[in-house]
Amino acid sequence: MDENPSECTRRSLLKTLGIGAGALIFGNFLDQTASAQQAPAKRVPTFTGPAANPYWNSVGEMATYPQKVPLVLLTDRPVQLETPRAYFANAITPNDAFFVRWHLEGIPNQVDLSTWRLRVDGKVNKPLQLSFADLVNKFRPVEYAAVNQCSGNSRSRFQPRVPGGQWGNGAMGCARWTGARFREILDMAGMKSGSVQVQLEGLERGKGPDGMPSNEYKKSLDLNNPVFDECIVAYAMNGEPLPMLNGFPVRLIVPGFFATYWVKCLTNVRVLDKPDDNFWMATAYKVPDTPRGSTTPDDVKAGTVKMLPINRMPVRSFIATPDGSTKIPAAMPVTVRGVAFSGYGKIVKVEFSDSARGAWREAKLGEDLGPWAFRAWEISWTPARPGKYSIAVRATDEKGNVQPEEGVWNPGGYLWNKIEREEIVVGASA
Repeated sequence: MDENPSECTRRSLLKTLGIGAGALIFGNFLDQTASAQQAPAKRVPTFTGPAANPYWNSVGEMATYPQKVPLVLLTDRPVQLETPRAYFANAITPNDAFFVRWHLEGIPNQVDLSTWRLRVDGKVNKPLQLSFADLVNKFRPVEYAAVNQCSGNSRSRFQPRVPGGQWGNGAMGCARWTGARFREILDMAGMKSGSVQVQLEGLERGKGPDGMPSNEYKKSLDLNNPVFDECIVAYAMNGEPLPMLNGFPVRLIVPGFFATYWVKCLTNVRVLDKPDDNFWMATAYKVPDTPRGSTTPDDVKAGTVKMLPINRMPVRSFIATPDGSTKIPAAMPVTVRGVAFSGYGKIVKVEFSDSARGAWREAKLGEDLGPWAFRAWEISWTPARPGKYSIAVRATDEKGNVQPEEGVWNPGGYLWNKIEREEIVVGASA
């Protein structure tokens, strides 16, 4: 009988961090994380739009941070790093290439596991202070693959332009996450009658957007939301400790939901008996209560648009290769590859089209890693003659959601899932 992958991950993690039987023995791991706020050795100019991010295909100088390969730099305070396109030819994104997005200037550059605790308080019968070893040893480990996508991914596509990080398509990634079920942790604390939400707080601090009254990043989830039973407090990412920039020592995983709820460096959990009205819930990360979350600048200005907290990710698909950076020869088969995903369930179909044929053809799907993961896909394409082609893909999820031809507009720059098209130049065969 095959061994449970999550059990293998748990033992490997304990060995890596030198934790066993509840003891904490430090090796060099924390020393290796260095300062996540140090100045990058190389950087591209900060991109400000309004066109598509020109560094999406960049192979030139990019930002270098601890535990990371060179990534596309959007801003350095707070740190926002985008994953280059080539990494999306596969379903699992390497830890060192995983995108980074923080909200406040002050982010942790190290965490001492001998003193760090995950605190659970508020409307509970038994407040908790759980060590890292407690999370690893006292709860049955759960592992699954899930996509982590910034709410503003592809914001640079919006017209008229909206404020915020002008991401290309690389503010996303998919990893195998291992951790303890969030529901089991709360059950250990015992929630009191009348509890309605759970507030999450990490270790980042500092000045935020205008109008933010506090220096903390906090998000909340409704206890009656079905996603709650799928959440885990993850202590491993692709079988390794989380990189410092991606939330070490633990972060909340909310499968199918945008990354705003995936709180990094999670340290405080508070059970609330009334809806959270802090800035990050009441003001930030809101989308129009309209079909696809789309509205117009005029309606926003008139104040007639009802806004709701952002939640699930719409169905999307992307072409990773070819990327249009070089010519390809005519009459020669090319394998087109990429990924697709949805916050509403697994991908069941990906279709490909080019400007020569017009019609959609079904692509071959890769391994099914679960309903919340990237689904790799590929298709063979042979351009018949030299010229310019516009290739495209669209995905369909198990709920019947299909990518649309039209884009959306909203003031936050959220929920973009228009069909992506890539211009390809085909030259004469040798």
